[in-house]
Amino acid sequence: MARRDPHPGLLMFIGARYVEQRVADAILAAGYDDLTPAMARIAARLGDDGIRVTDLAAQARVTKQSASVLVDQLERASYVARVPDPADARARLVVLAPRGRAVQRVARQVEAEIEREWTDHLGAERMAALQDALVALREVADPYR
Repeated sequence: MARRDPHPGLLMFIGARYVEQRVADAILAAGYDDLTPAMARIAARLGDDGIRVTDLAAQARVTKQSASVLVDQLERASYVARVPDPADARARLVVLAPRGRAVQRVARQVEAEIEREWTDHLGAERMAALQDALVALREVADPYR
C-alpha cells in the first residue's frame, strides 16, 4: 500500500532543518559570521558539563579526527575551551567559552520564538501532544538522551 503523506522521519527532518536555518540566520545577523554550519552542529552538542572529543564525535556521527578539527576551529574562534576532566586528569573536556554562550543565547531565543509560532499554528493542545510524542520517541531513537 502506497503512503500518501511523507514518512514521519522526513517530516521531523523538515522541521529540524527549518529550526537549524532560522537559528543560523539569526547567529549570522548577530555578527557571528565565522561560525560555519559544521562548527555550529558540533557546538550545539555541548552541554553545561562539557564533553570529551571522542563522545562529541560519536554523538555528531563524525570521525574523532573531524570532531577534533572542528573543536580546534571553535577554540581558535573563542567559542569553546578545553579544560581538564575532573573525572580523569589525563582527559580534557570541551566546554562553551563566553563567546559560545553568547551564541547559545541567540539560538535559544530563536528556538523559543519558533516554539511560540508553532504553538500559535497548531494550538497548545496539539503542540503539547507533539512534544510528548517526540519525547517518547527519544526512548527508541536517541542513544544519547
